[in-house]
Amino acid sequence: MRIVSLLPSATEICFALGAGDEVVGVTFECDYPAAARGRRIVSTTALPEGLTPGEIDAVVRRKVAAGEDLYHLDAGVLRELAPDVVITQDLCAVCAIEVTDVEEALSYLGCRAEVVTTDPHNLDEVLTSIETVAKAIGRDSTPLVEELRDRLKQHQHLVAGPRVALLEWTDPPFAPGHWLPEMVELAGGTNVLGTAGQRSVSITWDDVRAARPEVIVSAPCGFDLEGAAKLTAELPLPADAQVWAVDANGYFARPGPRLVDGIDVLAAILQGEAPDHAIRVR
Repeated sequence: MRIVSLLPSATEICFALGAGDEVVGVTFECDYPAAARGRRIVSTTALPEGLTPGEIDAVVRRKVAAGEDLYHLDAGVLRELAPDVVITQDLCAVCAIEVTDVEEALSYLGCRAEVVTTDPHNLDEVLTSIETVAKAIGRDSTPLVEELRDRLKQHQHLVAGPRVALLEWTDPPFAPGHWLPEMVELAGGTNVLGTAGQRSVSITWDDVRAARPEVIVSAPCGFDLEGAAKLTAELPLPADAQVWAVDANGYFARPGPRLVDGIDVLAAILQGEAPDHAIRVR
């Protein structure tokens, strides 16, 4: 089977299910595991390089309002790879190429690949998406999903802990949505920004201060640990809160198996530890 993954999280799922050798095409963002970087790149960003978070937000808003693409699909490479399965998403236009664009390209090329879409909004749906991908590529997801469910159960807390504000973007600040508020609660925190299962929303720094967080976790989508730490050091955050930066790309933004590791990172922070994949900024 020949698999093209248009999602970093789907690439990770395929490798975790033992189908890494069958992945022939990926996006420019697919960087985990390291072997994924050796696959042909099928889609790239339409955004210029070197933009600040505020500039990225402005460009994305302008392109979305104008109906312009945020990603470029290389139809020539797609034709050469002749995939049996193409995995994409229908969750967020900012996260990956839209499913309609993929279907139109395949139709134009005369390719009969099965298009598999994922659209998780919470942790349970993330696990379901793993099962969906596994079924499409002929793999058994049971061991992986059971392991992840067992690890999630270990994080169930009866008493909510410190007030936590997790930021999904920094300029402007975004309150988290989807699975991120769940991650905070499972880690033992009291989530004070955003709503689980809903989209992330733009807020103000006054909103952040009004939430009275004891711990602020900066997880800007699209940034690794070093990038998040650099951005976070410059933010106008409340002076009386602990401030941490985390590896958003690796453990928070992508709906794949490593979200459970992200909960481990949050739990360690709230327990007063200094975990890997996190840096205390203040």
